[in-house]
Amino acid sequence: MTRPVPPLALTMGEPAGVGPEIIAAAWKARPSPFVVVGDARLMADHVPVEVVTDPASTASVFDRAVPVLDQPVSTPVTPGRADPAHAPAITGWIETAVRLCLDGAAAGMVTAPIAKAPLYQAGFRFPGHTEFIAELTAEAPWSQTRGPVMMLTARDLRACLITIHSPLSQVPELVTAERVSRVARVTHEALIRDFGIPRPRLALAGLNPHAGEGGSIGLEEQEVLIPTATALRAEGLNISDPRPSDTLFHDEARQTYDAVLCLYHDQALIPVKTLDFWGGVNASLGLPIVRTSPDHGTGFDIAGKGIARPDSLTAALHLARAMADRRVTAA
Repeated sequence: MTRPVPPLALTMGEPAGVGPEIIAAAWKARPSPFVVVGDARLMADHVPVEVVTDPASTASVFDRAVPVLDQPVSTPVTPGRADPAHAPAITGWIETAVRLCLDGAAAGMVTAPIAKAPLYQAGFRFPGHTEFIAELTAEAPWSQTRGPVMMLTARDLRACLITIHSPLSQVPELVTAERVSRVARVTHEALIRDFGIPRPRLALAGLNPHAGEGGSIGLEEQEVLIPTATALRAEGLNISDPRPSDTLFHDEARQTYDAVLCLYHDQALIPVKTLDFWGGVNASLGLPIVRTSPDHGTGFDIAGKGIARPDSLTAALHLARAMADRRVTAA
């Protein structure tokens, strides 16, 4: 007998944001089956809902209703108004989804956006989803280089971040040989394992204009990036020397690599959002579980108005399923 394919676990995210709306809109397109981990009452405002106690029920429910593992918030939710009182529910949803993935009950997890400020007010000590999920999976077996590494995807662009939410003034000191090497190894391994690319080609972005112009416009390329790329090639990785970022993202350039390592937030996010503002996806690489998310925030300004677009969430569901299927095939 063929074993049923586990569903994806989709966390509701910030309940006062657009999460419930975009989940409902995504379900109407009937992507790969998912079970929502969240508050069933909030989903029932938008679509038919069926409370389930086991993700295995998802397949029999999904065509007629959104299956929800019901973990209600403790206080009322007003669209557009975050409340720190919801923090225990929000973090609990994430913990539940991680546990389902580690237990094999879910094939992977997709996370709707969270608002960090109210979580911080409630004592949340992680910069965001990615770091929290990394800690929750830290004890799980993992034979490859451990992340997390943040990858943003849009159309044919995969951009991986060496630093994430760091002030620009701090980026040069954070771009170390150790950090660049770890991100490169995680990305290389993930492209093989999760994206089915047997011989990945990595491009490395430069930090300075013209990638330093041989040291005349900054020394980071000469002192850190070129020696690190040389050492990685000696390990067998196909990675370029640092390339000027102003010529790294046009159509023809993107055909020369499978992923690009970007040194700071906007170096990756500007081209990703320019290529596909509505459909970008955030994927966490180098973890024992599959995790993706839409590449946008909570949308408090439009929450409850019925105008939030599900494009990015739908793309995140498709990518999570594709990554999960490749892991099964490779196992």
